[in-house]
Amino acid sequence: MISRRKFVGTAAMSVAAGAVAMTARSYGQIAGANDRLNFAIMGLNGRGYAHLSALKNNAAKAHVTHVCDVDTKIMTKFLGEATKELGYTPDTQQDFRKVLESKDVDVITVATPDHWHAPMAIRGLQAGKHVYVEKPSSHNPREGEWLIAAQEKTGKLVQVGDQQRSSPHTMEMIEKVHNGLIGRAYFAKCWYANPRKSMGHGQPCPVPANLDWDLWQGPAPRRPYVDNVHPYNWHWLRIYGTGEALNNGTHEVDIARWALDVKYPERVTASGGRYAFKDDWQFPDTMVTSFEYGDKMLTWEGMSANGKEYYGRGRGTTIHGETGTLLIDREGWELYDQKNKMTDSYKVPGNKGTTEDLMSRDSMTDLHFLNLINGIRMGEKLHSPIQVANVSVTILQLSNIAWWSQRELKLNPENGHILGDPEAMKSWDREYEKGWAPKV
Repeated sequence: MISRRKFVGTAAMSVAAGAVAMTARSYGQIAGANDRLNFAIMGLNGRGYAHLSALKNNAAKAHVTHVCDVDTKIMTKFLGEATKELGYTPDTQQDFRKVLESKDVDVITVATPDHWHAPMAIRGLQAGKHVYVEKPSSHNPREGEWLIAAQEKTGKLVQVGDQQRSSPHTMEMIEKVHNGLIGRAYFAKCWYANPRKSMGHGQPCPVPANLDWDLWQGPAPRRPYVDNVHPYNWHWLRIYGTGEALNNGTHEVDIARWALDVKYPERVTASGGRYAFKDDWQFPDTMVTSFEYGDKMLTWEGMSANGKEYYGRGRGTTIHGETGTLLIDREGWELYDQKNKMTDSYKVPGNKGTTEDLMSRDSMTDLHFLNLINGIRMGEKLHSPIQVANVSVTILQLSNIAWWSQRELKLNPENGHILGDPEAMKSWDREYEKGWAPKV
């Protein structure tokens, strides 16, 4: 048994805001402003709020110069909260390319739809910016390879938004697993449950005046505007999104892969379907996928239309070993012996990790941003650099490919490429709108 203990996170530092909000341009006049990194937040509808919160809570080291979104209605709402939270007003921009031209910006954060993650991150790197990009860091495996190449070519840092990698209790427990806490760890089970509703059937309609639909589509082949895609249901369409496996499975699978100390598997299988509703949704709402590593295995179970929890948790991971099992999630952990007796546990005070919390403003995200800031300023090792995070993203993209192709995939464990199946390998990349394909 290991003793109970408190895990103390790094205290976020803040700067007192004046009674009158200042503009981003006037910020440079503040004493000590040059000690801070300038951030631009790209994509403001969901996780952008978590980025804002994390930068506010790291205000001693970070400043928000720009906020950017193709939807001016979303941007106006976000700007109001940003001004209130920060005590100053960032500049706004609808076209991210103009933000990249600014020499004031040191780091961009990407919280856009999935089809924009890698292309925008690559352009940011090429513009001389460091990047914080939400998971999945790419829409398809080829983009992951391109993003790694761009990072290595430019030398700028890329932190992927697998924020549990910066969770103190997770970091400590994974280290203990590696040091024999449960004997040799050989199996991990991950899950996610959320009673999502139907997205219905989209109907053609005029593009809202507040939305730049052409720029929203960006690298994706052009499609007419319909009323059930923007701002959230793009997740469930293959042309823009990556389904629940990448939307949420990435987090737990990344923890499982970390705990088992594995990279690309030898085999991937996936089964499931769109069972709960008949609508435009193009991914499974119920999915079970397995990744086999010879003497180890991990599985992920996604339920996008049913909220039944395992172990009282809507999401989580169990790590099974020769002498016991570790149950771990964003809120804490439980340790079990071989007879299913709980021998120890820990719960993070006040942390929220529910499946309904889409913005996830939490201490993990604060620490994940701080890790990137310290990486840039002091050379601190990143907790989720693109080279590490891309493995978790790619294997879940492969689970989607296995489901689409309806067969087991055999992989090259060195790079994840599909072996002996040229038809399945066609899904390794995608078609791009002319002139929008990333270039490295």
